[in-house]
Amino acid sequence: MILESRSQAALSSVGASGYLTIDLGALRRNYKLLSEMVAPAQTAAVVKANAYGLGADQVAQALYSQGCRHFFVAQFVEAVHLRPNLPPEAQLFVLNGLQPGSEIRCAESRIIPVLNSLEQLQQWAGAARRLKRTLPAVLQFDTGMSRLGVQPKKRAELSASLREFGNVEILFIMSHLASADDAGSEQNGDQLAEMNRIADEFPGFDVCFANSGGIFLGNAFHGVLARSGIALYGGAPTAGVANPMEAVVHLDVAVVQIQAVQAGARIGYSGAHVAEGEMRLATLAAGYADGLLRSLSGRGAVYYDGVRLPIVGRVSMDSMTIDISALPEGTLTLGSFVEVLGPHQTLEDLARDAGTISYEILTGLGQRYHRRYR
Repeated sequence: MILESRSQAALSSVGASGYLTIDLGALRRNYKLLSEMVAPAQTAAVVKANAYGLGADQVAQALYSQGCRHFFVAQFVEAVHLRPNLPPEAQLFVLNGLQPGSEIRCAESRIIPVLNSLEQLQQWAGAARRLKRTLPAVLQFDTGMSRLGVQPKKRAELSASLREFGNVEILFIMSHLASADDAGSEQNGDQLAEMNRIADEFPGFDVCFANSGGIFLGNAFHGVLARSGIALYGGAPTAGVANPMEAVVHLDVAVVQIQAVQAGARIGYSGAHVAEGEMRLATLAAGYADGLLRSLSGRGAVYYDGVRLPIVGRVSMDSMTIDISALPEGTLTLGSFVEVLGPHQTLEDLARDAGTISYEILTGLGQRYHRRYR
């Protein structure tokens, strides 16, 4: 286990029922690996959703110390929170752009919007006029994801608007890859071709294109700045191949009760599991309110010293039940900790059993765990 001691005292001294360890050293090494892959391009860090649930302040500061100078969040409120915790030379971008009325505060806070439409460009140019200075921005184009960005039919109008609004400095143009985690997807090539067409239509602007998966698609996708997200946090950037990233997150959860049940005993809400024979059970102090999804019911597992302990019955809001019959009697007691994420179970393993993706697992990890940054 990642924990320095497996003893109950070492973990329960803070009174926590869950212990979430975030390895900032592994985070920095992941950033270093990705930066080496895209050089001479630079590597940005996506720290939206509180750095995928791991703590944007701590994560951003660790990455800044590793040399990262470009940080992306999704919403303006995230940028407002993070801006005071980063040095002035760090650039902070808002992927969703701005809602009307937040432009002046954004400019005064030295936050850079990603403009996704003509309307956002017009509002940002208006703020520049009111402040009587040029304001920086990024332009995002839709290359086939139909989510964010200037649509193809609006590009000619946008080009004319850029000539009109000389008070907006475009730092670079960008788009987002929809299928980069699937290296064999035809959509990757289609989006790259469209991004190249856009670069031809808007000459003189640098390009930011690759996300985590895009970094592994090769130099043609990198541009001048790659936006690393899930790979930074130890998630697999490409499906179906060995994960080259170090694990950043480790989660251990405490036992709150041990009991033996006989054949026919009903376990959990609605008696979803019925014991076929004598079983020894442990109830754990975490549930779907802590990010351990209800869909893990009857499918997922935790580990103790490498032994898989299946989840039986339904995952509750604050607890779940595991079958510990495979362990010698007395191995687990009140206050023992079992591994949910660690050397025996990766983010992808847990996500697979929950029928979801690693992003949802990470961002859903609750606030009731005691967090330790290593």
